[in-house]
Order: sequence, then C-alpha cells, then structure tokens
Amino acid sequence: MTQHECDLVVVGSGPGGYVAAIRASQLGLKTICVEKDKLGGVCLNVGCIPSKSLLKNAEYMNFFKNASDFGFNIQKMDVDFSRAIDRSREVADRMSNGVSFLFKKNKVQQVTGHGTVLSRSTVEVRDPNTNAITDTISCKNVIIATGARTRMFPFIEVDHKHVWTSTDAIFQRENPGSLIVIGAGAIGVELAYFYNAYGTNVTIVEMMPNIVPVEDIDVSKELERNFKKAGMNILTQTRVISAKPTKKGVEVLVEKKDGTQETLIADRALNAVGVQANIEGIGLEQLGVKMERGWIVVDKYLRTNVEGVYAVGDVAGPPWLAHKASAEGIVCAEFISGHETHGVDYGNIPGCTYCNPQVASVGLTEAKAREAGYELKVGKFPFTASGKAHGIGKTAGFVKLIFDAKYGELLGAHMIGPDVTEMIAELGLARSLEATGPTLFRTIHAHPTLSEAVMEAAASAWGEAVNF
Repeated sequence: MTQHECDLVVVGSGPGGYVAAIRASQLGLKTICVEKDKLGGVCLNVGCIPSKSLLKNAEYMNFFKNASDFGFNIQKMDVDFSRAIDRSREVADRMSNGVSFLFKKNKVQQVTGHGTVLSRSTVEVRDPNTNAITDTISCKNVIIATGARTRMFPFIEVDHKHVWTSTDAIFQRENPGSLIVIGAGAIGVELAYFYNAYGTNVTIVEMMPNIVPVEDIDVSKELERNFKKAGMNILTQTRVISAKPTKKGVEVLVEKKDGTQETLIADRALNAVGVQANIEGIGLEQLGVKMERGWIVVDKYLRTNVEGVYAVGDVAGPPWLAHKASAEGIVCAEFISGHETHGVDYGNIPGCTYCNPQVASVGLTEAKAREAGYELKVGKFPFTASGKAHGIGKTAGFVKLIFDAKYGELLGAHMIGPDVTEMIAELGLARSLEATGPTLFRTIHAHPTLSEAVMEAAASAWGEAVNF
C-alpha cells in the first residue's frame, strides 16, 4: 500500500473533476486525482465527445441522401456503420489521452482505483477488481466528482443487448432495423437522429407534451416537425408502462393521453430517461454528507455540509452538462485555494442538443419569462430568410430572443437551425453583460453569416428588422 500527502484530492476525472484538479494545481495546491477507469469520465469516453463524432457521421449521411441538390450524382455508396463507431472510439481515446497530458503538464498526480472518502483528510483507494487497498491519501480538502449514470427503472428491463443505455447505443457494430427511444431529452433525440440517418426506423416516446421539453415551446415544435419530416414516429404525452426484451427484439407497452394502451414492437429500445448520481460506495453516508433526491447538496462555492468536502458536476445535481461541471470545478478549486470567485451563474448556462437541426438556448423561455411577471419584447428570425443558410442548404429553424420590455435586457435566447450550438456563446456573453436588444442589433454582424440571424431577431423585437 502506497501512502500520499497532498492539499486536495479530487475523486473522479470527468469534465468537473479533471478541470478542478488542473485549476487547483495551477493555483499552487498539491493535487491528486483518483480515477478508477479512463480519464475524462462519461463525457470524453462514452458521452459528449464520441457521440458528437457519430452525429457528424449522421450529418454526412443526410448530405449524401440529398447530394444531387449540390450537383453530386452518387450511383452507389457503400456504408460501413462499424467504421463510424470505430472513428468515435478513436476520437474518445485521443481526448482521454489528452487529459493525461494535461495532468502531467500541470503537475497533477493520478492515482488509479476506486476512491472512498473516509474523512475530509483521508481518502482510501482500492483496486476495482480485487477490492484490495492500494493507496491511502492524507489531504486537507476533498472534491467529489463521481458523475452520474443512466437512470434505471424497474419497468424498463435493460439487458444491454435488446434494451440499451446510451453507452450501449454508441458501441453497436450494426444499426438495427427499428429502434424505440424512451425519452426525448438531449440524449434521446441525438441518438434518434443518428440511427435515423443510417436508415433505422425510429420511434420516440415522450411522457411530456413536447420533445426536448426543457426548451422553448416553439423550438420543440420545430424540432418535432423536422424529425417527422425525416421519417421518425413521435409519440408525446405517452407513458411507458413496461419495456422488455423478447426472443426477436423488444416489446414496449405504452399508455397514451386518453388512457388507451398500445404495444410497440421493435428490434431494439433505448432507455434515455435521465440520469442518476454516482453516490454509492464512496463514503458519503458515513461522513453525513447531505443529499436530496439522490444528489449531493452544495452551496454556490460547491461546499457540502461537511467542512472540507466539496462536490461538482453531475453528482451535485442538474443541469447535467459537461460545461456546468467544468465551471463548478474551476469555482471550487479557486475557492479552496483562496482565489477570488463569485460562484457559478446558474441562470446563464447554455444548453445544446447536437441533432439536425441543432438546438441551443440560454436564459428564460418565453413561458418562464411571462410566469416571472416580465412584460416582453419577442423577436424571431427564420433561417429561410438567411442568405448564408440558403447558401449551405440548411434553412430549417430560427432564432428567437426574449427581452424585458421595460429595460430592453436580454432574458433568453432560443435557437434551432444550422450550427446554432456555435452561435449561442454570443447570447451568453450578452446576458452576462446585461446587453439590450438595441445593443445586439446595432452591433454589426458580418455578412453573409448565420449569426446575422441574432442581429435580425433582436431588430425584429423592436420592429426594426429589414430582412424579414
């Protein structure tokens, strides 16, 4: 058994943990990161990064289906589905290795194994296979960054062969003939889009009235319209009663809004109904760390109720986003080191869904803004009126901006269309600076660009749009 001493131990190396470890080391803290698996957590290995590789493949597939519009006459095309999976693994491995490089560059020590927090000053590390103690670490502070996993339900019988988790879905060597996606959040619609692009007959089942239910209602409706146009079957306000594997595939029993039930049959099903925190087996109960609804409770500086113990990322609750985790990791590391920090602005965290058309948003939806009592100015600009969108052959979607009518401040931004996940940062910056509508539409945007739609949507809210 090896003994170590340090200022900070980070348990978990996902986008919250590895960022916290690096920032803490940059600020002079001797830092050790404990990870039982590959560096980078779910995001780099089986989540954000490999899935974006697959979604790029899906984009190319959809391009080839309409290649004649661009003057390409493709008589015969061989499609190697397994190569798309292999490429995604290569990308994921490259990024995971990149974290190892960053640890070495920033003098973060890595200890491999399962970490258990015995106290704020002691972390025990065990071999994941033998459960033997391999390392004991004495420290001054601990950050828990153990992430989350697919939420399991007893009525969804995940066997990892016929009924999948999202991890199973990105490792398949062949695309199934038909797929039922249970849950229409970001994970569900992204994987639905990917498999649909490769020819799988996709049905999406969502209990809420709209797919991507956290988004503005106009965005949800536009995405549903485009998904149906692509041939997907969308069942909203539909509850899954059971999902189970059969000899030939899966059976999913659903109940619709009117109470009628129907059995859906497909080759495979995907459980995409949320995530649950990895809180088991890491010492939280013995320490007395406060938890609510399965998540660790933290304050604005990511402190738990136990002095010297912190938590960041998915294990600390929603929103379950990698960039939220990283922001928390930086704030936490800076607070521990005594560096000035103002905490995370949870009201200004962008959300992105990387299907086609893409979805991106930040701030209040129109419905939430009205519920909060604001009088609003709402501006909307469709990509059908964008010269750049026509030039690249992607005209679906729009930019919708929500402003406070009294002061003109930007309250929310909601976009669906080409590359909007790259455009959302402008609106996040605008909100952080309390920018107004006139500020946005009087800022000259280059022509022709997709981002002109932001300028035009802001102008529309003031009745000054000139291109729509």
